[in-house]
Amino acid sequence: MSLQDELRSAQRCLDDLSRCVTRLEQEAGSCLEMRRVRSDADHLRESLSLLSAAAPPSRSGAGPEMITVSDTPYDSRLWADADDEGLGVCDRHAP
Repeated sequence: MSLQDELRSAQRCLDDLSRCVTRLEQEAGSCLEMRRVRSDADHLRESLSLLSAAAPPSRSGAGPEMITVSDTPYDSRLWADADDEGLGVCDRHAP
């Protein structure tokens, strides 16, 4: 997986954690331990946000990867049974 994929996955996990913490707060109330858990989850979210902002941009938006094509001639046997587009087979007449 790419770095951007990993960051998105971590963000989804933090979203799930935040939902669970909210449900726990509703059940347990706002005690000291619950406030600590909420604070830790918020710190994780902030740290991940900072990491995402500092991460190098994804190459997927830059377009397709460049492929180098050699300048050496192709083997003529590759084209032995090929048709010339619009002209038909080379040993027959065009319609």
